[in-house]
Amino acid sequence: MTAMPPPAPSRRPFRFTREQYFELGQRGFFNGKRVELLYGEIAEMSPANWPHHVSVGLVTDALLVAFAVGFFVDTQQPFPIPNEPLGSAPEPDVAVIPGRRRDYTDHPTTAALLVEVSDTTLAEDLTTKAELYATANVPEYWVLDIPNRQLYVHRDPQPLPAGLGATAYRTRLVLTPADTVQPLAAPPAVVRVSDLFQ
Repeated sequence: MTAMPPPAPSRRPFRFTREQYFELGQRGFFNGKRVELLYGEIAEMSPANWPHHVSVGLVTDALLVAFAVGFFVDTQQPFPIPNEPLGSAPEPDVAVIPGRRRDYTDHPTTAALLVEVSDTTLAEDLTTKAELYATANVPEYWVLDIPNRQLYVHRDPQPLPAGLGATAYRTRLVLTPADTVQPLAAPPAVVRVSDLFQ
């Protein structure tokens, strides 16, 4: 008679709430690390390389001009996703936030435009991040694809169940350095895609 092995214990990862995540950060658990909270899991981000750093700066420069009045531009700060039960606070590379910095007493949960600069994270930026930002009802989301020199523009969010990826936005455009784009919340402004790349 062959003995059957005991059943494997069922394991479930511990999921963190946004409050727990921010408390851990305040206590210094993440000192020296770049992390973000995605669906309750704390994910460590790779150190930013030079092309990524330069493109974040170029995107910021372009959006400071485009959104000169009525908005402020922030970089690499937590963006807590409201109404997301597992707890998420991704850190978009660039965020265009309505109003003034002094208008907020905590991290903003609304944005006119969010941008991820992607050198090694394109798949996640086009799926997980798109879903989260659509859930937050962010009207426009850009992904700057450094290796392929393309800008993915997502508009018209449709916050639906997870697994939608980029289809969480009804409108998706892929632009090249020869193209221009007018941000939805600043229609007179024209951003040259080529200006966003090194």
